[in-house]
Amino acid sequence: MRADAYVLSIPGRPLERKSISIGDVTADDAVVEVEACGLCHTDLGFARGDVAPKHALPLVLGHEIVGRVVTARGSFERLLGRRVLVPAVLPCGACPFCRAGRGNACPSQRMPGNDIDGGFASHVLVPAAPLVPIDDAPASVDPRELSVVADAVSTGYQAVRRAGVAKDDLAIIVGAGGVGGYTAQIAHALGARVIAIDVSEAKLAALSHRGVDRTLTVGQKAPKEVRREVHEIIRPWSTPSLNHRIFECSGTTEGQAIAFALLGPAATMVQVGYTAKPLELRLSNLMAFDATVHGTWGCPPDAYPSVLGLVYAGKVKLGPFVEHAAMSRINELLGDMAGHRLEKRIILDPRI
Repeated sequence: MRADAYVLSIPGRPLERKSISIGDVTADDAVVEVEACGLCHTDLGFARGDVAPKHALPLVLGHEIVGRVVTARGSFERLLGRRVLVPAVLPCGACPFCRAGRGNACPSQRMPGNDIDGGFASHVLVPAAPLVPIDDAPASVDPRELSVVADAVSTGYQAVRRAGVAKDDLAIIVGAGGVGGYTAQIAHALGARVIAIDVSEAKLAALSHRGVDRTLTVGQKAPKEVRREVHEIIRPWSTPSLNHRIFECSGTTEGQAIAFALLGPAATMVQVGYTAKPLELRLSNLMAFDATVHGTWGCPPDAYPSVLGLVYAGKVKLGPFVEHAAMSRINELLGDMAGHRLEKRIILDPRI
């Protein structure tokens, strides 16, 4: 079977539209006709050559996919014709990591647009077992917008789950765009007070009516100054640092320095964003504070029903934070992303 796709052949060069073979379909695979695919900063990193994908080039990028199953075999024939969400992390389901509930760390995982061809195409070949049917989505939800659940929303959910956020905790989100915005909404939905921190007033304003209790624009402020301002904000709440949950979602060294500076006694930090740049930190703070820092990567497929439940119930809003565009504009949009000209997450339509 063949697909029309936008292919990365040489980092730093425009993606090329080509007709490609998607490979042989085994009993464990499914072919999904792509209806929508989100555009992520990870795609930009691969496209520019800042980060090397695991699969050798040429490669089709894109890992936030929604579409209909058009080919499946054996026990997976039950998926034929159904609209599905393709998780960004596709674990094997059988290894010790998967059996321990850590499928998002599975050594044999496959990520569309990284380990295998992704969703910047008309069709994509993926493992069938992790696919999540979404044909029960309420009429109030645009199924194309559920593509961002594959990474931006589910990654935020996994981060919140990893931190153990509970009612009356304090969630501090460093980096309010993309995954950070959804992390804020999810933490609020679970009963936490939420502070969002960013350099962009526009991104913070977009969250002001989405469960964020307070916002803080940091600009070029030093981490110690941000820490002082946050403590001023939270003093009336009397939330002990034991219940502080700090999420670094900016993917910048500046954001990482701020998040680490916000740690207090028995507090928890989760590193969500990514940057290849190194950062010098005093890890002895973890010892002195008896604090905890977690990494988080993607989200295991078994958590998706809970994530979707929050979206279906209207507790996590997608529409205000996304914008639809033709996939034929992919190179233009990658340029806009590189130039920081995108205020919303782009969802690409491969049919136009």
